[in-house]
Amino acid sequence: MRLAGREWRTSVQDVRLGADHHRVIRPARPIAHASLYEGRLGAHLSVDKAAAADLASAWWLAARSPHSLVHLPLRSSTSTCGEEYGPRKLDLVLLHHSLAFPVSRWKEVRAHRSRPAPHKVTLPPAAFPAFDRDAHHRSLHDGFHDHLRWSIAADTLFLVGSRHAYELRADEVRALAEDCSAHLAQAPETHCCAELGLGHWTPGVGERRNPPILLHVQRCNRHR
Repeated sequence: MRLAGREWRTSVQDVRLGADHHRVIRPARPIAHASLYEGRLGAHLSVDKAAAADLASAWWLAARSPHSLVHLPLRSSTSTCGEEYGPRKLDLVLLHHSLAFPVSRWKEVRAHRSRPAPHKVTLPPAAFPAFDRDAHHRSLHDGFHDHLRWSIAADTLFLVGSRHAYELRADEVRALAEDCSAHLAQAPETHCCAELGLGHWTPGVGERRNPPILLHVQRCNRHR
């Protein structure tokens, strides 16, 4: 599957809570074969071919939509992939850090969404930049702060970061959709995954409150 030119049909819902306005973008159709579970060392996300493409589209959109919450409602999925990591299933929300969205308000936002308006996202060529080894090494230094952060609230995993933070991990997300299909076609039992580190060990109380975890994303075709 090639992602360039892919159309991702979504819905946009506006939420007004007092003086605050929130914009929520969701897939227009349910993501049938994906599941997200809270695990001992982080979180485990299982996706099939179509769900991997949806995740890549959502990832690209979150990096470039600093005023939106990109919501993937995965708890309603009927997929059995990843159930060994249970029992707690989670939704996924991707958002830009400049929103400074308090995740404690998510349950209220989710309950007050407006009627959805159809929207379409088209991925451009070279949507997912690849960084060289030096760029990734720099991200491991203590002085580097442009990491994806995480939080859990209202049965939802939130990933929060800048465009650069999302793009540093984007090629791994792209590979799940574009490269894993060929590997699995040749060897269906191949373990094809991305291991996305969230956070970074640096001194300070704030980091201890939000210690680094791993988001393990695996291609799974069990339903087939």
